[in-house]
Amino acid sequence: MESKSNLIREEILDIKPYVPGKPIEEVKRELGLEEVIKLASNENPLGASQLAIDTLQRAATDVHIYPDGNVHRLRKKLSARLGVKQEQLIFGNGSDEIVIMLGQAFIEPTDEIVMAETTFSEYGFSTNIMGGKIVKVPLKDYTHDLEAMADVITEQTKMVFVCNPNNPTGTMVTRREVEDFLAEVPDEVLVVMDEAYNEYAMNDDYPATIDYLADYDNLIILRTFSKIHGLAGLRIGYGIANKELISYLDRVRQPFNIGALAQKAACASLDDEQHVAKSIEYNQQGKEYFYEEFDKLGLDYVPTEANFILVDVEQDNNQVFQEMLERGVIIRSMDSYGYDTKIRVTIGLPAENRRCINNLKEVVGE
Repeated sequence: MESKSNLIREEILDIKPYVPGKPIEEVKRELGLEEVIKLASNENPLGASQLAIDTLQRAATDVHIYPDGNVHRLRKKLSARLGVKQEQLIFGNGSDEIVIMLGQAFIEPTDEIVMAETTFSEYGFSTNIMGGKIVKVPLKDYTHDLEAMADVITEQTKMVFVCNPNNPTGTMVTRREVEDFLAEVPDEVLVVMDEAYNEYAMNDDYPATIDYLADYDNLIILRTFSKIHGLAGLRIGYGIANKELISYLDRVRQPFNIGALAQKAACASLDDEQHVAKSIEYNQQGKEYFYEEFDKLGLDYVPTEANFILVDVEQDNNQVFQEMLERGVIIRSMDSYGYDTKIRVTIGLPAENRRCINNLKEVVGE
């Protein structure tokens, strides 16, 4: 068969396909296990709100009808909740689709896109697929170094991505740091604040970025229903910005990109504040449990403002991943992020957390 390599756009040759956490069913099938827990993809261990589940069951009879392309009901409810205008919102098939929209709408081959050296991989994917140049800035104490990121901005810089809290480190930049950064970034450079894990951030210095939208027309905020709302399987995220930026993103948005079930489940999730509060409570308890157990094991970890913890197991992380997998516990090796001895563990339910630690003790001990 003749190679078709001459047909491929040169820009995509350096792109590595995203590798998600291994699915539970795949691990059961491959290893012949009956009980498997997944602490790899930062999902909400409590699942979705019961209100959302009940809504999905009622809505299932209408799946033959195209969804509302304008996402009217959710747009209205969310704009009231956030205190923004409806035209300041855009919805994506997960917030990572909006990252792709940002690339399609704004990135040209001559543009430089600034991001942390260790952060969510989709920023690089969006830049690469449009032929832009990635400018990576090392983390400082596992945290975005906003001063250094501001220093590398040039006349060719089009966009800066800041993941807050950051994936995979769980660290955050503070209100003062963000305010100083926004004041320094030129108006013609877009600042993308990805806040997928914002509901989990309990630090009083976590910035309320929506308050900055009135003063900064170059700011766009990304959030999602995948994490604390437990709707990862339905794929729905959103962006918040001034209406002009949103109008440009809307030009590259695919029609009907948000399914009808996702829209209805997201609306119901917004009504269940008790579920969100319970999710935060479980996350806080699980975080403290892991801290205590990692201390007992003598393992260094990064204190987190998200629902996962980056921990150094002080040995080959792929080997630890495989041995945990064989014990029915799916965690995430961080070798793809340049960490050879670190893993990322999602905070689960109490029994899942205990099972993870009990098995990690065996693996690390070995």
